[in-house]
Order: sequence, then structure tokens, then C-alpha cells
Amino acid sequence: MSKHGHTTLLSVRPCRGLVDEKITVLVKHATPVQQLTLHALLRSEDGDDWEAFGHYISNSAGAVNVCEDVCVGGTYSGQEPMGLLWSLRPVPGSRPSLRLRKKDTETPMVVTISLYQGFLTDSFTERLPLASRVVERWYLAPGVRRVELTEGGVTGTLFLPPGPGQFPAVLDLSGGGRGLAESRAALLASHGFATLALNYLNPKRSAGGDSHVGNDYFQTAFAVLQTHPQVIRERIAIVGLSFGASMALGLSVYSPTIKPSCLVSISGSHVQPAGGSLGDIFTEFKRNDKNTRYDEEKRVIWRDLLLPIPSDPSKKVDVGQLCCPLLLIVGEDDQNWPAEESARDMKEMMEMSGNGHLLTVLSYPHTGHLIEPPYSPHCHSSNFINAQSREKFVVLWGGEATAHSHAQEDSWRKILDFLKKHLYYGPQSDITSCP
Repeated sequence: MSKHGHTTLLSVRPCRGLVDEKITVLVKHATPVQQLTLHALLRSEDGDDWEAFGHYISNSAGAVNVCEDVCVGGTYSGQEPMGLLWSLRPVPGSRPSLRLRKKDTETPMVVTISLYQGFLTDSFTERLPLASRVVERWYLAPGVRRVELTEGGVTGTLFLPPGPGQFPAVLDLSGGGRGLAESRAALLASHGFATLALNYLNPKRSAGGDSHVGNDYFQTAFAVLQTHPQVIRERIAIVGLSFGASMALGLSVYSPTIKPSCLVSISGSHVQPAGGSLGDIFTEFKRNDKNTRYDEEKRVIWRDLLLPIPSDPSKKVDVGQLCCPLLLIVGEDDQNWPAEESARDMKEMMEMSGNGHLLTVLSYPHTGHLIEPPYSPHCHSSNFINAQSREKFVVLWGGEATAHSHAQEDSWRKILDFLKKHLYYGPQSDITSCP
């Protein structure tokens, strides 16, 4: 309660929304020019607590508007409307090298936002807040359907927007970690795209054996989308992150049946055996394993495995043959993949081949490898389990929290605009004629 006898009020709106939706946090009836701390607390599906906090000073009316006011300290600073979410980090004493990931997309991320008197930095749960509000952050919009898919030997999860369709579609290829990542696919479906999160790195589920899946597996997955009754078969994009981006580039150029309307490559590279398969790429990585580096904390740095960018055309995808619009998302501090060097080489190759008009590059300074949907906490390094060998280690991803988080917000908006342009509004006029 303020010194004027009013109960201090805290509002967070919307209290339920998509993870890429901004929230408005307001404080009213505090003491004028009062030091206050806003605190966000989230418990992950793995049982780990994550927190963020910001210090604010109420105005002469005893109010704080997080969208407009400056945070003067905490896990973030400055005018950062979403800092309470993107700066979430494991609470002190947590297990080391954690990464916040949403596995069950049919349940929300639940965040408790609380207001405290004074500038606090720790022991929040031991103190009584002035007010608290609970916020639900969803990857699935109301009406989006999640369907576990097993068809033609292909496994994955298909997300369908509300309604009968037909819908433009996305084949979503996640990176090289263990397990099927569904969150981005769920969010894309929430924006109107039928999206298949493809399981391609877990051979026991996807191939029924111990070997890597072949290119025919991806071709079957693409055909499954094309023939789905709720999909517009001529309007299918591929979105790939990291290893998935590399696969998407190779398949889009060399596959006789995979002809996407457009392609989004997030933190990827075209360096791989030209026309090769998933197994060929892994073989190339193992051959270059000697180039693995470690920082002073013994965290793995893999970006040199593909450097220098080869001049030998048999060692990289001939993107000069690419026939559809390509959006490259690049973090300039990517410590896992040579995304920036690869983007420069791809731009040169495409301009020399006459299809440079199909390329858009978004390059972000001080941004690391894991460029995820907006307001996801920046992950500088984390535990990693190799999908094939089951080996465990800590990988350095790179990036600086504020710049990385701004890049996630900007790139996601532009990814959605890119997909809408080329899947909704007549992309065929932008596609080069290919044999």
C-alpha cells in the first residue's frame, strides 16, 4: 500500500497470449518516486526455475509503464518492454548450462510477474510482493490442431491452423540436437501455416534403423505435405535452423521433387558435399573434427569445422541453381556455424549466376547461433546431446543478450512477412524458371 492509502496495483496484459505477442506491464498507486523491482519467475518442464528482474523508479503519480520507462538495473537495462521475458535466466544455484525449451506445445509457459518495494537482486521467493500476476505464454493459438504423423515411413508432428483450409504450408527442419523440436512449427501454424516439424535426426523413430535417413525420406515428407487435403500443394516453404538449414539448401537445389515456393535459412551454411545426403554431411563433419576448438571454459566451438569456405564446387551447394526466394538469417557472433562467411559466399555465387535477386540477407551484430522466436531467453551456451552418438558436452552458441534478443524479434517479424509474401500473395512471379 502506498503512503496515500491506495493499494498498489499491478496489471499485465494480455494475461494469455502467444509467445511472440508483446505484453504491457503497468504499476499504479505506488509511492511517487519510489524504487521498485519487477520480477518474473518461470518453472521449466524440467523443474528448473528461471527468473528475470528490472529496477524502476515510479513517476510523480506513482506509476510505472514498462513499455515506456527505463529500467535502471537488473537482468536487463534501458527501455526494454519485453526485458522481463527475454532476460530470463536460471536462478542462482541451478544446474549449469541450461537452455529453456518448450517440449509440450499443448500447454503454456506460465510466468509469474511480481512487484517488490526497493531495488532487489536476490531472495525474491523469501519476500512478500506488493502484487503478483500470472501470465500464460502459448505456442499454440486457440483452434490449432497438433497431429502426430507417421506416413510413408516419415515421422513428425503436423500443426494445422483453425478451419478447413486449404493452407500454405511449411516443412520445418530443426537443428542437430536430440529430440524433435515442435515449438517453432506450432507458432508458425498459429500464424496460418500448416507446418510439419520433421523428425529426421532420430533414426530409431524415423528410419527404423541405425543409419542416417536418405534424401528420399525428405522427399517423402515434402510429398506428404503436398498431398494433404488441407494444404495448397503449390505453396510450400522450407524453414531450417542450423543443421536443418543446411539440409534445406541442399535439398532445394538437388532434389528432383522438392521444389519449395521459398526457403528460410536460420544460422545455416551451404558447405557440404554437393548433392550429398545427411550421412555425407556427418561424414564431412567427422573428417574435419580436428578443427574443433574450445574456449577457456572448455565449451565446444564448432564454427571452424566448415572453414575456410571451400572454392571447390563439389564441397558446397551450388546456390546459383536455386530457383526460389531465399531468406538468410545470420548471427555475426555465431560460434557454432560459419553463417556469416557462408552468407557472403552464397551472395557472391548467386550474383554471379544471375539469381541474386532471389536472395535476402538479414545479418545481426553481436548475435549468436540460436536465433529463436522473439522473447525467448538468449542462450549463450548450453548442454548438448549429440543426436547420433549420445555424447554430452557444453556448446558455445555466442551472442550478447540484448542484441541477440532484438535480432530475434526483428528476424521473426521479417520471417513471417517473407512467408506471407511468397506463400499468400503470389510468390510464383518471383521464382526463376528451372528445368
